Amino acid sequence: MKNIVLIAITFLFFSCNSSAQKNKTTEKAYTVTKTDAEWKKQLTKQQYYVLRKAGTERPFTSPLNKEYSKGVFYCAACDTPLFKSEHKFDSGTGWPSFDREIKGNVAYGTDNNLGYTRNEEHCATCGGHLGHVFDDGPRNTTGKRHCINGAALKFVPSE
Repeated sequence: MKNIVLIAITFLFFSCNSSAQKNKTTEKAYTVTKTDAEWKKQLTKQQYYVLRKAGTERPFTSPLNKEYSKGVFYCAACDTPLFKSEHKFDSGTGWPSFDREIKGNVAYGTDNNLGYTRNEEHCATCGGHLGHVFDDGPRNTTGKRHCINGAALKFVPSE
């Protein structure tokens, strides 16, 4: 009788772990792709952590947080233009914040790493992690707050 119970429990355990229950993720093909070694060689340690490992820099550590000159913020990994300076605002969060992206250059996904769902942002060209977008931005514009890691960006001032 003990063997039958043991077999039944084992069968139940494995039947709940079928391939139909597993998340099937397909890797998106990006225009710019590199090996992990190539990214490590190109990026700083902090940029690699943020862009390739979906890390987060500490708040108030990026010099780009207070950058308000006219210009464009580009992906630090592949030079895709992501945000315009005229859409930047001080959210008080400690990360560069924008009320909108340059359309077509930012891709979106979901992030459940903190136990709840957040809208994650990636560079649409190389897939680098940028940050997250929230619905608590300026109400007089889009209402969005694109909360972006400064390490994921490079700023090029207008001439």
